Amino acid sequence: MTRKRRSFTPEFKQEVASLVLDQGYTVSQTSTSLGVVKSVLRRGVKPLEAERQGVTPKKAVLLPGAAPDARA
Repeated sequence: MTRKRRSFTPEFKQEVASLVLDQGYTVSQTSTSLGVVKSVLRRGVKPLEAERQGVTPKKAVLLPGAAPDARA
């Protein structure tokens, strides 16, 4: 029997990244308490951390209220 792959909303990913970046929880602590694999958390934290440092992500804007990049 195959397992269905879990998917997470952008809001959930942002909340989880906020736990790690803003509230000082480690990826391990957050992973254990939420029942989410560490690699999934790292993939959520890394782009938000980069965006906060001024690097524009290639896929999507993560910060609320940020306008998408207008490219020609």
